[in-house]
Amino acid sequence: MFARLFKKDPMKAVGARLYDDVVAAARRPVLYSAAGAPDTVDGRFDMIVLHAVLVMRRLRAGGEAGSAASQALFDRMFDDLDAALREMGTGDLKVGKKIREMGEAFYGRAKAYDDALDTGNAAGLGTIIQRNLFDEDGHERAAAAGRTLARYMLDSETLLADQDPALLIDGRSRPRFASPQ
Repeated sequence: MFARLFKKDPMKAVGARLYDDVVAAARRPVLYSAAGAPDTVDGRFDMIVLHAVLVMRRLRAGGEAGSAASQALFDRMFDDLDAALREMGTGDLKVGKKIREMGEAFYGRAKAYDDALDTGNAAGLGTIIQRNLFDEDGHERAAAAGRTLARYMLDSETLLADQDPALLIDGRSRPRFASPQ
């Protein structure tokens, strides 16, 4: 009876490994230099979300196991965001509110990215990314970053499409992402 309570969930390890891959990809300096993502707390959050959405989309193609892995990745991501807020000195009473806001931001971005990726709409995706990263319209630097990162997302999705979700889940393959151009 107690063994079940203390049994480790193997999907937690899958979620942790995939999250580490997402964070490693999101921290690549080229995203903040050549691609133009802002190197701020919000910019880093957006780069994590962008990569997590891409990986989760691919995992969901893996049926029930893929959906479970996608959920494990999501859970690990928000556990880490909670810990990061606490490390930055956010008070216990505010952490829940901040996490809820981040969850809403994640779901809003995921829906917008999914819709644009489903149609291959690079221009629309660029506008969405620009709005998420910069809260600006019309600034050439922000627009250029949006276009670059939209192309990056589409190219990365193509690379991920060639990866078997089962291999991503069991760790025999790591998510591959394009190089921003």
